[in-house]
Amino acid sequence: MDTNLLIVLVVAIAIIAVVVLVVVKRSREKGLSTPPRVEAPERGLRSRLSASRSAISGRLGVLFGSDTLDESFWSELEEALIAADVGVSTASVVVDEVRKQRPDDGDAARRLLEESLIGQMSGRDRSLHLEGRPAVILVVGVNGTGKTTSIAKIAGLLGEGGRTAILGAADTFRAAADEQLRTWAERVGVEVVSGAPGSDPAAVAYDAYRTAANSGADAVLVDTAGRLHSKTNLMDELGKVARVLRREAGEIGEILLVLDGTTGQNGINQARSFTEAVGVTGIILTKLDGTSRGGVAIAVEQELDIPVKYIGVGEGLHDLVPFEPRAFIEALLEP
Repeated sequence: MDTNLLIVLVVAIAIIAVVVLVVVKRSREKGLSTPPRVEAPERGLRSRLSASRSAISGRLGVLFGSDTLDESFWSELEEALIAADVGVSTASVVVDEVRKQRPDDGDAARRLLEESLIGQMSGRDRSLHLEGRPAVILVVGVNGTGKTTSIAKIAGLLGEGGRTAILGAADTFRAAADEQLRTWAERVGVEVVSGAPGSDPAAVAYDAYRTAANSGADAVLVDTAGRLHSKTNLMDELGKVARVLRREAGEIGEILLVLDGTTGQNGINQARSFTEAVGVTGIILTKLDGTSRGGVAIAVEQELDIPVKYIGVGEGLHDLVPFEPRAFIEALLEP
């Protein structure tokens, strides 16, 4: 074989080999940095809120089918809203507002009721505040509300929007808390900073913030131990975590309180206590897919003037969704 031809052939083979190696390496790096996401099935809000929807429409469906809007109609309408945990005062206000507009029939009353409830929830800032780099999000709540999973799901939403996040496992008292957070973190492809069991939660929050700052992450989300809102010493400890984060970051972008939607009106007392302790800026309402008390979203905002920012409507990664009043109310009331 001609020597020149042989040289060309060897060079070509070498180039091909290098290209193959580069492609394989990049594919592996891509796989490590962006783990596959589990896609949730496409389900509308109406189906996800089926328990609340059934409970409310079961009573309201008969009412709104009526052409006679007498005293009994308005009384039953108010009772149905109260049963859905909309709250006594809010139910009274919206029913009076609808009644004053003198609707011709039940269907007109339903449409006016929708607009009145939407109006009660309008004008609030529901955006996730991410000032600073890294932005700080502190997540609080009582045991069993779904704090840990909500944190990971928010990190997932941030990742889908092109933002990087670090998770801080400041729940150092529950043995399974760190493991649970790490399991979810692996699903969304984010790092977890934790401490030894029983260590100071404020120290873990500090380490998580420093790690996020040094790595150039866009946000740090800090998990905290579930605590009863009536336990003063535990609430004081939570205040210490918030103070440490404020000292390091200058400000906390969000302090999100996770409330279990199935607790209904009881969640309002929890919200008051946590707000007094650390200054809650937003609410995450979880487990709304399994409760008939979906109206509590309205009650929380009216009682506390704190915006609901996310609602949990399932166990999947994509079942934490930004709260939008019109979509929520229509999902509950429209036939």
